[in-house]
Amino acid sequence: MLPVLGFGIFAVAIGMMVVGIKFRHPFTAHKVGRFAYTPFMIFLGVLAFNYLLIGLEADRVYFLQQTVYGISLGSVYALIALGYTMVYGIVRLINFAHGEIYMLGAYAGFFAVTSLGLHFILALIFAMVAAALAGVLVERIAYKPLRSAPRLAVLITAIGMSLLLQNVGQKVFGSIPRSFPRQFHGLYQIAGINLDQSRIIIFVITVLLMLALQYFVAYTKPGRAMRAVSQDRDAAQLMGINVDRTIASTFAVGSMLAGAAGILVAIVFPQIRPTMGLMPGLKAFVAAVIGGIGIIPGAVLGGLILGVSENLVTAYLSSSWRDAIAFGMLIIILLVKPSGILGRNVREKV
Repeated sequence: MLPVLGFGIFAVAIGMMVVGIKFRHPFTAHKVGRFAYTPFMIFLGVLAFNYLLIGLEADRVYFLQQTVYGISLGSVYALIALGYTMVYGIVRLINFAHGEIYMLGAYAGFFAVTSLGLHFILALIFAMVAAALAGVLVERIAYKPLRSAPRLAVLITAIGMSLLLQNVGQKVFGSIPRSFPRQFHGLYQIAGINLDQSRIIIFVITVLLMLALQYFVAYTKPGRAMRAVSQDRDAAQLMGINVDRTIASTFAVGSMLAGAAGILVAIVFPQIRPTMGLMPGLKAFVAAVIGGIGIIPGAVLGGLILGVSENLVTAYLSSSWRDAIAFGMLIIILLVKPSGILGRNVREKV
């Protein structure tokens, strides 16, 4: 009887997710719906997986343990993906150097803790500020002169800037990995699930940063300027908005989130290296596409889906599938729904 009940609730949860995706816009028309939509969809996804395991009579505690690990990893992907989606939403640019900003944030946090002796929270702020400065500098040097250039030229420049920052990082920081000092040692157990303090810190800080970003974009003057520029750059400029300053602010905010992700991931996986941003940067881009690039809740949803999926594949199949699952999901989403889970198809005049 229990397996039948499990499959039944699984089917109901999947049905609710389909309805939620199909009728997303009426749900998000109100302020409460905008904030509650993504967490509710994540809850339905976890519920569906849980009752699928009940139907299959699998070990739920082990599954939930791996899901917790996946959520912490997905939170990091979500923070990096937010930078991609913000920049793309404003200037229609894929900033492939964003993964290297994540790397610079990890190193800034490392030196803040080891050389300056700062507390973790102060080191986090230091890393975010350093990453923001680096992001604005990259925008001014590499992207601003190419505002009117063809998109292919900008794309090649972004790839070149990524490789440049990797090699500069190896020259400045050295190619030998550095060990990030362990910050948190606590371990908690809830219903048989082990929760180490560092993963709790990652999740809590990620949620706070995402809520702060949502408030910033929706209710502040710079956030409204970003939304105006994303809709029509020329009209925004005619209305008195400084487009250059707005684009620089977008790079700064996105880079701050990447810098935060860099130091947060270092407290769980304590080795940092100049090439550490390559694969997480690509996976965060995949997460942004899966959720719907240019849509902030989509980046969050895509990051969490990717993190949980990657961890479950590693746990149940093999670690060799860890990277393949991300790009496999990218191919599937591009074939089924190219605009992403929360995106919508928009006709573009040519």
